[in-house]
Amino acid sequence: MNRRNFFTKSLTAAGAASLGISGHGQAGPLERTFEDAKPLNLKITDLKTFLVDAGNDENYVYVKLYTNQGITGLGEGTLSNKGGTIAAAIQEHKRYLVGKDPTEIERHWRGMFIGPRYRGGPVLMSALSAIEIALWDILGKALNQPIWKLLGGKARDKVRLYCHEGYLGRISHRKKRRFKDVEEELALWVQKKEEGWTCIKGGFYPSQSGFMNHRHAIEDGLEHLEKVRDAVGPKFDIIVEAHAKPNPSAAVEFCNRVEKFRPLWVEEVTQLETEVIEEARQIRAQTSVPLATGERLTSRYDFVPLCSERLVDVLMPDVVHCGGISEMRKIAIMAECFRVDVSPHNPQSEVSTLASMHVCMSTPNCTIMEMGSGQDPFWNDLFYGGHFKREGGYALPPTRPGLGIDLDESVAAKFPYQEKNWNTLRSTDGAFVDR
Repeated sequence: MNRRNFFTKSLTAAGAASLGISGHGQAGPLERTFEDAKPLNLKITDLKTFLVDAGNDENYVYVKLYTNQGITGLGEGTLSNKGGTIAAAIQEHKRYLVGKDPTEIERHWRGMFIGPRYRGGPVLMSALSAIEIALWDILGKALNQPIWKLLGGKARDKVRLYCHEGYLGRISHRKKRRFKDVEEELALWVQKKEEGWTCIKGGFYPSQSGFMNHRHAIEDGLEHLEKVRDAVGPKFDIIVEAHAKPNPSAAVEFCNRVEKFRPLWVEEVTQLETEVIEEARQIRAQTSVPLATGERLTSRYDFVPLCSERLVDVLMPDVVHCGGISEMRKIAIMAECFRVDVSPHNPQSEVSTLASMHVCMSTPNCTIMEMGSGQDPFWNDLFYGGHFKREGGYALPPTRPGLGIDLDESVAAKFPYQEKNWNTLRSTDGAFVDR
């Protein structure tokens, strides 16, 4: 038995044995609730954060919660260019959490959300999300069940995934290999289709050397999309990513001209967020192509008008920013009332991937999930070899207790935090524009 397998088996057995639970999957009916964990007398004893250089322009931010029973919980709070800030925000919760019962997830979420009076926003919500995911991880391990079973069991047999067009694997942890030209990129779309993927997301609103010209972006994007559609055929699902770069007038033209290529949706075609809700109304009124947005919204309250006014067809909450597992599920339940689908935004690490997957497994309108982290050797090393099983463009249900992975602290220490410079696009006159 190798080190990774030994660790996984030991973790499950030790956690279950110390709490008087069978290690053979006979933990009791799936209806076990938070009350089932009360007799276990779990208490949080410590909180630690880990900053890991992602090898690109990001640092991953993790938290581990430790308990008196030897069970730990892992969460992620990665936020673009704010690694040190998020780690500090997570640490602020230590004095509240130590000594508390980790299974009282809803109570702690509300306490941490409303307690400081000033609430919400990407920094505070990313910190809260990381802790909430870690609390669910502890509960699942304590009850010897994967999280999706504790959320109500299966809503589907497998989770549909989509990948990114430009991912060709890694040369090393420090260098991600991308396509070298259009021909190689088109070949990659076809290759992924042949591998069983049923949907791919591509960027179709390009800048030129860091400068944004909307006229050029529309024409170049449409030309490229036509080549991709011809390569993969009429029935393959394409997601058109605009990354909120268009202004409102460019967004309307782009959407209307893209529609003939029948994308699954156009993603972040402009700033379709609550602070500019009139912009969202304008785009919806003047276009008919399916729209998706939500990756930068940070609580269920932000999603209300997008659902109630049917301003988008797909919501894209990010489990690492929207408040965690419970909050993402509440967003999805609200969206279901308006027949709006949910597709979790997921460009972070395997922690985010698995947290999102547990929600998708147990939530009917979570119909497809972004697979942004890839499956390369770095993740195997960082997470003791733990990951989910994928068949073509689908993920099978996670089977391990809790989240399903744990962080190898010794590997994390080999890739310490690195200061990263942010960058954004400019217009041709040098002014900063959205990215």
